[in-house]
Amino acid sequence: MKVSEIMTKNVSTVSPTDSIQKAAQIMEKVNCGSTPVVEGGKVVGVVTDRDITIQAIAEGKGPDTPVKAVMFDNVVTCSPSSDARDAANKMAEHQVRRLPVVDNGKLVGIVAIADLARVNIFTNESGQALSEISEPSRHSNAVRH
Repeated sequence: MKVSEIMTKNVSTVSPTDSIQKAAQIMEKVNCGSTPVVEGGKVVGVVTDRDITIQAIAEGKGPDTPVKAVMFDNVVTCSPSSDARDAANKMAEHQVRRLPVVDNGKLVGIVAIADLARVNIFTNESGQALSEISEPSRHSNAVRH
């Protein structure tokens, strides 16, 4: 099964210059803990509720802090033509729960663990991959998305 068959196509995004408050409001609206950061149609980062909490609120930064100050910019993506099992393995390898789906450099969707579970992708090898996503990091200062 291809990622394009299970991905969410209408993805809420923020720009690097949007405030963390706007990012949090979008996450609340769509009931999701992260959102891609897009500039000119291209994914330049991902921001999570945890990024906002740990890197902004805990450090005393205000709600007007730009997303670029807290976002993770080493984004792992997949393509719409990627096999869903490959996406699951990529999630496990990078310990992420969602992958932006990019085609010709542009964001076209997002695939989440829940999307994979809904179509019963998790067999032996990808079930193992899923369990690895939730394992604690060996690095106490690692940032996960």
